[in-house]
Amino acid sequence: MATENRRIIVASIPKGELKESHFELQSAPVPQANEGEVLVKTLYMSLDAANRAWMQGPSYRDAVVSGDVMPTFAIGRVVQSNDVSVSAGSVVEVEGVWADYFVADANALKIVPDVQPLSHRLSVRGIAGKTAYFGLLNVGRPEAGETIVVSAAAGSVGSLVGQIGKIKGCRVVGIAGGAEKCAWLVDELGFDAAVDYKSGNLFKELKDACPDGVDIYFDNVGGKMLETVLFQMNLKGRIVCCGAISQYDTENPMGPRNLPGLVVVKRLRMEGFIAMDYPEYEAQADSDLTAWAADGKLIVIEDIVDGLENAPKALIGLLNGENRGKRMVCVAPD
Repeated sequence: MATENRRIIVASIPKGELKESHFELQSAPVPQANEGEVLVKTLYMSLDAANRAWMQGPSYRDAVVSGDVMPTFAIGRVVQSNDVSVSAGSVVEVEGVWADYFVADANALKIVPDVQPLSHRLSVRGIAGKTAYFGLLNVGRPEAGETIVVSAAAGSVGSLVGQIGKIKGCRVVGIAGGAEKCAWLVDELGFDAAVDYKSGNLFKELKDACPDGVDIYFDNVGGKMLETVLFQMNLKGRIVCCGAISQYDTENPMGPRNLPGLVVVKRLRMEGFIAMDYPEYEAQADSDLTAWAADGKLIVIEDIVDGLENAPKALIGLLNGENRGKRMVCVAPD
């Protein structure tokens, strides 16, 4: 095992757009696990818009501040264990940091099957898959024949939301950036239609794509896009509030101007959630997602960036809509 541990700290908190200069790659000794802890070698790190949101202040977790090693959700292999419940060599999913090695509390990790590809533990069977599954099915509660609109539809969560919507017998319309991505959603992932928000007339194109209105809007973007879709919601529609990527990289975040008026008039339900809200349904979600992927009903799209040192650039690219499917960093080959 190495004696030096590369890690990436947050050198400063951005006030506006995130840049590579806000991070710093450092070298430090490999940390030591104490009683009840394990030392984990990072294999894959999840990259999510939430990484940027954590820099804005406290949320469902403590805020990331200057000097912190950047936190992440990770898949790793235990290389040293000081807890009888975890064996060295185990594959685990756990909150870690942007580093080659990190120490974790044995009670805070989950041992997972050592089944390839381990990258699926971050995509279809991981945080992306669970977010799509619980957000659409537990919060949106779709019924066959309804129209679902999902923003950031080519991303890690949106691409799965649309496919799950089709499995449940719904009409699915994606919103994405660029004609190429929109064509990919329809031709490769089976969306019924896709709207390019960069085309300059989102309202009209969305209305053309949803002539019978919108029953469920799965919102990953917030801001102006949320405002636009609200006007096209049907009576008793549901808005699943998953994220607000349009608001994370700005000093002047904005919300939709048509609240609460349209919510009242149309009797809409808006509900936020995070994937960890439904532990009682975890086993069912894992079973369904695994089966759908094995049967070819879910196409798993992974965007894997090699090298810990490339994590800052890869996160910035994700915030700019560079990726298709689940973006992650492979820190070390297993």
